[in-house]
Amino acid sequence: MSDALLLDDFSRADGVSAIGTRWEGFTDRVMGGVSDMSLELAELPEGRVLRMRGTVRLENRGGFIQARLPLDAGGGAFDASDWDGVAVTARGRPGPYYIHLRTRQNWMPWSYFRAPLAVRTQWQDQFIPFTAFESKGASGRIDVRGLKSLAVVAYGEAFEADIEIAQLALANA
Repeated sequence: MSDALLLDDFSRADGVSAIGTRWEGFTDRVMGGVSDMSLELAELPEGRVLRMRGTVRLENRGGFIQARLPLDAGGGAFDASDWDGVAVTARGRPGPYYIHLRTRQNWMPWSYFRAPLAVRTQWQDQFIPFTAFESKGASGRIDVRGLKSLAVVAYGEAFEADIEIAQLALANA
């Protein structure tokens, strides 16, 4: 068992993550909402980051923007049982942000496990244990032996989202 598995540090110029998959951006427009977003790899003096910006709007039962990373290039599941949780280095405009995990337990598009992500204007390292993830639309506790994706999500309130992620990893406490 190792201390961490780097998912992405955004160092690759081709946009491929450290685990060989690509980030996907989408909004509540997939279900009739009206939120807008942009997702880009931004060059900063301290290095390349993933930047998600947009307007989260609640009209038409909307309310989210999301950057999602599949954890298996073939669309399968990833066994994360060697780690205790997710390590994130982030900064941005404060607001309601979350890390969403989808597993084999999540059949419906609105089903996931989530934990809050504290965002401040200064870089901050955070560790979110798997035990902190609550179920939304799935039964039982999260089974990390079948992770399918990880997402950074701005959700639940009307606000101007702006978040930069410098690094994401699966890690031990």
